[in-house]
Amino acid sequence: MPILTVSQLNRYVASIIHEDSNLRTVFVHGEIANFTRNFRSGHCYFSVRDEEASVRAVMFRSNAERLQFAPENGMRVTVLGSVTLYERDGAYQINVTDLQPDGVGAQALALQQRREKLARLGFFDPAHKRPLPKIPQKIGIVTSQSGAALQDMLQILSRRYPIGVVQVYPALVQGEQAPASIAAALRAAGTDGCDVILMGRGGGSNEDLIAFQSEAVAEAVFRSPVPVVSAVGHETDHCIADEVADLRAPTPSAAAELAVPDLDTLRDSLSQAELRMRAAFAGLLGRLDRQLAAQQARLEKQSPAHRIALQREQYQSTASRLHAAVAADLSRRNDRLAAAAARLEAVSPVAILQRGYALVYRGDTLLRDAKETEPGDTVRIRLANGCVTAQITGKKETVS
Repeated sequence: MPILTVSQLNRYVASIIHEDSNLRTVFVHGEIANFTRNFRSGHCYFSVRDEEASVRAVMFRSNAERLQFAPENGMRVTVLGSVTLYERDGAYQINVTDLQPDGVGAQALALQQRREKLARLGFFDPAHKRPLPKIPQKIGIVTSQSGAALQDMLQILSRRYPIGVVQVYPALVQGEQAPASIAAALRAAGTDGCDVILMGRGGGSNEDLIAFQSEAVAEAVFRSPVPVVSAVGHETDHCIADEVADLRAPTPSAAAELAVPDLDTLRDSLSQAELRMRAAFAGLLGRLDRQLAAQQARLEKQSPAHRIALQREQYQSTASRLHAAVAADLSRRNDRLAAAAARLEAVSPVAILQRGYALVYRGDTLLRDAKETEPGDTVRIRLANGCVTAQITGKKETVS
């Protein structure tokens, strides 16, 4: 037997494995371990193991890109491939061409993983949901241009809200190109002045609606600068796009009704609002008028003219009281003077003369005693009316 080099030995073993038809197509069931993906080449390297042994596996980029889910350590799978020998290391491995998870289909697992990833990124967070505009001016529709869903939405929008501008952004809603087409249409609508975007399609199978389960569509909905209403399929259909959208409608027709107000109802609301506004305005004017009147009254009270008028009134009142007081005092004084005059009149010489008495003067001297005269004296006698001259012929003195 010849002596072989390591390379020759490995090459020989590799040829034996390659010629064995049983190793060209194998199904191996086990658990994924040591999974890595080379980001530069796109190849996947891992091991498949059970309780007692493990085997290396490699899945080249051309096959890995077709996977609908992301392989993870600990995941139990069934691999399809061929057994080969990696001559450099002298280790055999499975060249994997397909990979299927246990217990659940690859598509279902991929959907679950995608949902978990988007949830971690906050795509489903209610805090990111935006309210729809109450009076949208431009409504964008992202759907198939040939679908019945488009006609249903256009009919409802024209009936309920004819004043709105409707712009259709056609997109493929089914097939491999649908996710990219829908995402592009959403981005176009978001940058074209739309106030709200209606996105959806009519009903179909799960395969028909798969585009709205894609990460590309979810990303476009989440990044849209304006609110998005999702209406995919029938009321019982649910997809990732519905959960990411700002609002989910059960059908495309319902989406059109939710996105815009009914114009007749809007007119009634505006009429009621106008009545309330007029009443409020009238009330406001009334309050302002009262406030203005109060301000004017306060201003007038503080004005120089008002103060002068008030002082004039006070002066006139004081003058009136003073005049009244003076008049009353004069009246009282007149009354006292009249009483004094009456009393004085009662004791005045003139009054006494009126009663028959007389005054006797000798010269200018009023005589009060007979002793003051001598017989032969000439005296003047004043009577009540006039005077007479007399001569004293005798006298008689009264002894007191």
